[in-house]
Amino acid sequence: MHSIVVYCASSLGVNPIYNEVAAELGEKMAANNIRLIYGGGGFGLMGNVANAVLKNGGEVTGVIPNFLADLEVAHQTLTELHFVETMHERKFKMVQLAKGVIALPGGYGTLDELFEILAWRQLKLYDGPVAIVNTNGFYDLMLQQLDRMVADGFLKAENRSILLVADTVDDVLKQISEFWDNV
Repeated sequence: MHSIVVYCASSLGVNPIYNEVAAELGEKMAANNIRLIYGGGGFGLMGNVANAVLKNGGEVTGVIPNFLADLEVAHQTLTELHFVETMHERKFKMVQLAKGVIALPGGYGTLDELFEILAWRQLKLYDGPVAIVNTNGFYDLMLQQLDRMVADGFLKAENRSILLVADTVDDVLKQISEFWDNV
């Protein structure tokens, strides 16, 4: 694995476990020479993942729209920072640079990115693995909704299986590695 996109919150949330997992993911990505590709922000879980990668000698590429950079939310000490015009360009550029996607907890932006990449994967516009780290059961209700979509005939079971689900950082990295071993 050369690089992985990480989608997650630009805020810290209220439960410190999410910050711990973000830092752990960053540390383990650096230890395994996996470059972080992410939205380029310096705050919240996004900032924590990036800082952990950098602190542990890893490389980080951020992709940020100019309007967000203008609001001074861009991380200032990344290995590489790409500026784009739109959110869509950002999402496209991020997955072009990566061999997999991991989502940690987040809000609307995280879910937007996660569901768009799942749709791209379903439509064969993207061929890499897409995974979530279900820390503290954060994604349990979303997973129930996906199962309901299958049961009610709105999502094919084979497309439901596109999403890899892990409870730990070690498990998500293992699943992504195994995905590429089996291709």
